[in-house]
Amino acid sequence: MAGATPKLIKELREKSGAGMLDCKTALNECDGNIDDAIKYLREAGLSKAAKKSSNVAAEGIITILVNDDNTKATMTEVNSQTDFVAKNEQFLNLTNGITAHAQANDINDAEALAASTIEGQDFPTFLNEKIAVIGENLVARKVTNVEGTVVNGYVHLGKVGVLLSATCDDAAKEKTADLLKKVAMHAASMKPTVISYQDLAPDFIESENKAIIADIEKLNIELHRLGKPEKNIPEYVSRVQLTEEAIAAAEAKMTEELLAQGKPEKIIGNIVKGKIARWIEDNSQLDTAHALLSQKYVMDDSLTVEEAIKACDASIEITSYVRYELGEGIEKKEEDFAAEVAAQMGK
Repeated sequence: MAGATPKLIKELREKSGAGMLDCKTALNECDGNIDDAIKYLREAGLSKAAKKSSNVAAEGIITILVNDDNTKATMTEVNSQTDFVAKNEQFLNLTNGITAHAQANDINDAEALAASTIEGQDFPTFLNEKIAVIGENLVARKVTNVEGTVVNGYVHLGKVGVLLSATCDDAAKEKTADLLKKVAMHAASMKPTVISYQDLAPDFIESENKAIIADIEKLNIELHRLGKPEKNIPEYVSRVQLTEEAIAAAEAKMTEELLAQGKPEKIIGNIVKGKIARWIEDNSQLDTAHALLSQKYVMDDSLTVEEAIKACDASIEITSYVRYELGEGIEKKEEDFAAEVAAQMGK
């Protein structure tokens, strides 16, 4: 049988997705037999994939899939070595396929994904074949499924992804789906770590309390030197710490100060009301940095996210929140280009 011909190369490329030169080599090695050539490419591909597996995959894409009735959403992070490959059509098709596979099989972590079967193959073999074709190490690093009365999500340029779920009245489902998309856009930008300040860990609050106060004290030294107004130094950093006793003590102190200033007693109540609102804001800085519901809503900064949700419909309650940031936690290999060139020339 003849080896590689233009027609056979074209057919093999369409069936395997491999490069032209690889298809030509496989057909020549297999005397033009398409089936044998596909098997040859697979075996060669696994070998190539093994060599590439040590390369750091820190680029890639985050992909989201929301089902038709907005009751289930899936988010995956698949990493590649370069941003160039992350924009490749084959890679994008691969990530979309993995996300759909994860949703259909309710896969919720990378270990379960690796143990699954996709397109009749075990997942590692399937991925290794794609590595061979695409030409870079690929890692399916994260996967999450979120379900609820209403779910929605948002992915920003493939780099940041957010999923949210909520409960609500049946009549509010449509507007809840729209709202969740907007809140997901907010979360992609503002990076909250929890839904509510009540979800913040006590040891985290204690540690950040000391750090925030130290930062403001340091800033005030510089403001004083420049002759500028100094920042208020908070006692606390989260509403978790603002007990009834703490608020009452702050109100009593404010009242005492106002009386000492000679303010009429009949107006002190209104003054204290405004001052205590500012005091609460000053003493809950950790919440606005980390708690989604406490943050100023990017779509309307006159409202917090919690207020925006209630303004949409009082029955809406966010029940889950997941945020991915591409490559987060991956240690990128620092390349010494000059040393690499010198090593290559020395070979």
